[in-house]
Amino acid sequence: MKPALHELAKLAKERQSENKKYFDKLKKNPPRDLDYQMQELHEREFKKTDCLQCANCCKTTGPLFTSADIERIAKHFRQKPQQFIDHYLRIDEDNDYVLKSVPCTFLDADNYCMIYEVRPKACREYPHTDRTKFYQIANLTLQNVSICPAAFNIVEEMKKRIPAK
Repeated sequence: MKPALHELAKLAKERQSENKKYFDKLKKNPPRDLDYQMQELHEREFKKTDCLQCANCCKTTGPLFTSADIERIAKHFRQKPQQFIDHYLRIDEDNDYVLKSVPCTFLDADNYCMIYEVRPKACREYPHTDRTKFYQIANLTLQNVSICPAAFNIVEEMKKRIPAK
């Protein structure tokens, strides 16, 4: 099932309670091969998912920028890190650097990232469904299913294939 983007938030909300219970159980007793299975689910989903058709993550949320991200991107723009910060970033309520506004400043009209080669770590890893110790990011995954159709599909497939005891 490939949810339409305009239906995604509604579907995610409808399944939020079910998904939360699933992840709570999974966290208490994660299967030994969970990361392996998640890698497989992630790879399978992204073979048939074209992020350029969606880019909802770039349109609706902004990544955290680490110090390394700021240094790398500033260098790409031939700026000092503080110039990059002043121009593009703000500090959020968690004291992290984030974009001043969304959609992402670096997203062009064709859904291409203008800084793709040097994009932030959070963007490179999104939606984090192939991360090691996956069970530790349940809350993040629950947020991402309402933003990313691929994350939604991966969680739906997880519930079928990986029992939570």
